[in-house]
Amino acid sequence: MERWPIGVFASIDAGLGVRLEVAAELGVTTIQLHAPHKAHRTPAEADRFLERLAQLGLQITAVFGGFDGESYADIPTVAKTVGLVPPATRAARLQEMKEISDFARRLGVSAVGLHLGFVPHDTADPLYGEVIEVTRRLCDHCQANSQTVHLETGQETADALLRFLGDVKRDNLFVNFDPANMILYGAGEPIPALEKLGPYVRSVHCKDGRWAANPGQEWGVETPLGEGDVGMERFLATLKKLGYFGPLTIEREIPQEPERQKAEIGSAISLLNRLKEKLLAN
Repeated sequence: MERWPIGVFASIDAGLGVRLEVAAELGVTTIQLHAPHKAHRTPAEADRFLERLAQLGLQITAVFGGFDGESYADIPTVAKTVGLVPPATRAARLQEMKEISDFARRLGVSAVGLHLGFVPHDTADPLYGEVIEVTRRLCDHCQANSQTVHLETGQETADALLRFLGDVKRDNLFVNFDPANMILYGAGEPIPALEKLGPYVRSVHCKDGRWAANPGQEWGVETPLGEGDVGMERFLATLKKLGYFGPLTIEREIPQEPERQKAEIGSAISLLNRLKEKLLAN
């Protein structure tokens, strides 16, 4: 099996990912899929989608959930609107994640991912216990589908996320590590965070960014891969040290500029291929 197969974050009908045809044109072999809207999550649509993937030579490695009403306008808005943390939308979103898990099972995909949202830092906060409970319910549903759940990094420090993973107490709960999100959210230096979370890392995003002037209060700035503060060679070298050789999934969130998005993903593929050749030589 190929070590570090390169992939992209892709979408059928929604979200920030590239179209499947673009992924195929770029020559990647794997994708993480932003789950389609409910109308496209039927068994018949899943079967048609699998045929399309086979024609394009693409393999899905994870299906990511996202929800109507989420906004990444700024950090306070993320805290209010994203994931399974906000109480007002939690029950409906949990049900949707269960449906996404069932759709992923139909596609033969064994990993489901999401941004859980801002988990309270105070473990005595009643909301902390509520988030643990909803995460357990999602994990149990996915376990019945023989799936793992991957929480994307960003909102929490590595230490806070480690504590949360331990408190949930589910052996199918893991991490999708996005190094740029640690910078964009001001949650901590990405490489030390990766080293701490290493045993839980089952998928990664290759994304880059620069620190904000006031980290944690303002957004950092996303950049093309290799032009930010992550340090991609060090990132891959750390993955190698940790024994992670799974897909390297490029995420570049500028869907409003599809030509630029495609060009920058192409440059990212070239960068990753150069680093792969260098780091996997020995």
